[in-house]
Amino acid sequence: MRALPVDFDAHLQAGVTTLSRCWQLKLRNGAVVAFTDHDDDIGFDGIVHQAAAGFEASADVTHASFAVGGLDLEGAFSSESLVDAALQAGDYDGAVIELWWVNWQDVAQRVLVRRGVLGEVTKADEAFGAEVRGPMEVLETIKGLVYTAACDADVGDARCGVDLDDPQYLGLGSVGEALGPRRLRADGLDGFGAGWFEGGLLVFTSGLNATRRFVVKRHATETLGVFLDIAGEPPELIAAGDTFEVRAGCDKRFATCGEKFDNILNFRGFPHIPGNDAALNYVRADDDNDGGRLR
Repeated sequence: MRALPVDFDAHLQAGVTTLSRCWQLKLRNGAVVAFTDHDDDIGFDGIVHQAAAGFEASADVTHASFAVGGLDLEGAFSSESLVDAALQAGDYDGAVIELWWVNWQDVAQRVLVRRGVLGEVTKADEAFGAEVRGPMEVLETIKGLVYTAACDADVGDARCGVDLDDPQYLGLGSVGEALGPRRLRADGLDGFGAGWFEGGLLVFTSGLNATRRFVVKRHATETLGVFLDIAGEPPELIAAGDTFEVRAGCDKRFATCGEKFDNILNFRGFPHIPGNDAALNYVRADDDNDGGRLR
């Protein structure tokens, strides 16, 4: 059982409390965003926790076992720090979040009750929802080699070894026409075959979405030009003339590794692993002799 600070425990035992919850989100870029469900801002440790109307959390679930546990956060885009565009762009993905109980009349009386990682963020109208995953989340992270037919490396990483800045894998293009929030007609990619960039990463290098990164879902060459569909909706509208870099994608198959990247020696999968059909095979008596064979 956790031992509470003496002054905080005394406040709880008083019968009437003045407690509020405070959340601190520590982003991967080093920025800190903080909120409270109190009706006024609360500051401690040099951090101001903004009063966020409509910001609330579900019950906090903790397991005695190795289950992940956690809680859900919901709220409106009522804070200047918590903006729709930043959430959609993934700026908050993987942020470390801390939940504090604080006596708003004496902020020295406080206790950290939960630390976790911000998981999936969803959006509906002008509100957001976010999953907070408990510390056991790290136990679900795969370590070491995975025994699968597909490669478990990411194309271009140190284990893969492919240089994605090589001109045969790197496309420098611009938006010829925006056909919606996730689809564009691309100029400058005529030298690449259809599907070459599917699964690859597109990074805008100019325009309102500069530096934003998106996975290419579809790369098609049609009569009217080259078309790219991206996963996720950019925070700003794509505009004609926006420039981008796009790198070849990989479906992690053995054949793709050899034919597309000539990188068989660095393939990190087991292409000859038996499939489910082999696991379900069994021995039957041979009709022609007394021996047995695998059917």
